[in-house]
Parts: sequence; C-alpha cells; structure tokens
Amino acid sequence: MRRTELISKADSPRKNQPVSGALYMLGAGFMFALMGALVRTVSTSLNNEMVVFFRNLFALLFMLPVLMTRRALPELKTQNFSSHLIRTVTGLSAMYCYFYALAHMKLAEAVLLSYTTPLFIPLIALVWLREPVPRTVRVAVITGFAGVVFILRPGFGIFQTASVIALIAAVFASTAMVAIRSMSGSEPPGRIVFYYTVLSTILSAIPLTWAWEMPQGSIVPLLLLMGLVAVSGQLLMTRGYGAAPAGRVGPFIYGTVVFASLLGWIFWDEALDILSLIGAILICIAGITATRKPR
Repeated sequence: MRRTELISKADSPRKNQPVSGALYMLGAGFMFALMGALVRTVSTSLNNEMVVFFRNLFALLFMLPVLMTRRALPELKTQNFSSHLIRTVTGLSAMYCYFYALAHMKLAEAVLLSYTTPLFIPLIALVWLREPVPRTVRVAVITGFAGVVFILRPGFGIFQTASVIALIAAVFASTAMVAIRSMSGSEPPGRIVFYYTVLSTILSAIPLTWAWEMPQGSIVPLLLLMGLVAVSGQLLMTRGYGAAPAGRVGPFIYGTVVFASLLGWIFWDEALDILSLIGAILICIAGITATRKPR
C-alpha cells in the first residue's frame, strides 16, 4: 500500500544526504500515521467500500497534476498490463483489509501489523521470482513472526479477527511489492504509479453499486485531506529514498508506528500493553534487518 511507489530511486548514487533523507522518511511516517487516524475517523460514518473508494479517487486527483508537472508520466503503452492488474488487485485488497483493521483495532497495532511486509516479501519473492533468501533475512523473518505472535496473542483469550485481517493486508501488500519488482526492469516508476492509481480508483468504484451511501457534509473535508495526506506521504518517502541509500534511511519509516501510537493515545486514549510493545520492538528490528543490504 504505502512503501511501493517510485522505490527504484532507493539506491541512487547521485545523492548521499542521510540527514535530509531521514527527515523526509519521518515526514512520510507522520503522514501515513495521520492517514490511518483519518481512516479510522471517517470509518465511524462510512462503510469500508466508501472509504477505500474516496481515498483512491482523491489520491488520483492530487497525484495526476504532480506526475504531469514533474514530467514523470511516461508513454502509457505497456506490454505488462497483466502485471499492473495483479499489482492493483493485490494492493487494493491490502487497502480493504488494512482499512478494516484500522476501524476495528488499536491504531498503533493496526499500523504495526501492516509493517510486517518485509517479513513476507522474501518468502513471496522466493516462490514467485525464485530469489534466494539470505541467512540474515531468514533470521529476521523468524524474529519478526515472533513479534507478530506477541501482538496476536492467540493463547490469551484476546485474539482479534481484525488482527488477522491486518496481517492478511500485509501479505497482499507484500505481493503487490513483489509484482512491482517483477516488472521494474521494463516499466518506469511513473507508469507503475499511474496504472495503479487509475485502476484502483476504477476497481474500487465497483462495490459502490451495492454499498453506496451519501457522505455527510462534515466528512467530505476529511476525505479530501485523506487523499492529500496519502499523496504527500508517498512523495516524501520518494524524496527520502532519493536523498540517501535505502539502508540508511529506510528504517526511519518505522517512525510511523511511533506517530500512530501518539495519535492513538491523544485521540482515543489507547496505549500499547507490554506484550504489544515487545512485539513492536521485535517487528521493527526484524523489518530493519530484512531491508538492509549486506556490505
């Protein structure tokens, strides 16, 4: 959902500004946490199908001028439409699951479980692209899944269906990222972003044939803000990966979890218990380890 766009600039040798890159990534993390809070807020008045559609619609309206202004919109003809469709369907499925989790569980825990994608990507890439999994990554995956167990807590009587759906969202998001990787050799980033933004808006409009409900006037500004925040987060993250090597700035995106914890505490009086906190630490360590390149 959110770490997949324009990531091919991640290791550009042209720039090495880790401080600027870290600040951009922290800004992106705040935007992603804020989007989660907005989704949770509007979900009290709109069903999940409506929230997903408006997020995509307004993101499209804000994203297209940016792509055109930056001349990032390349020739739209593609020989990999099926790959774009797979990326869109999996990314959109992740969004439906993630937004459901945001509406039904603690904000920080929903965000945290969505950040388990680095644990699934190596496994999916192994099956799909036949990419080997280094030993360090295998250890990171095991560590990360131990953290997931601390959050799900299936043996403590507080197992939540929403937690599993959040984890399914991460699996779908990981599949979308591997789909991007599979076509990155022939498809420029602008084309990938364009097809995903347009196709996800079209496909998310289909459920409105049975799930449409008129948004309240007070909700519309929040829906607009949600689209703007989503696009801003993507652009800041892109700038972050362009400012320094991914291994140096990528870990700062886990600031999203910290910001989500603060927003959840301020607006909903939520706090992570000790088991969730242990799980959060394990998942963050595993995610950072899995995404770092070896020397």
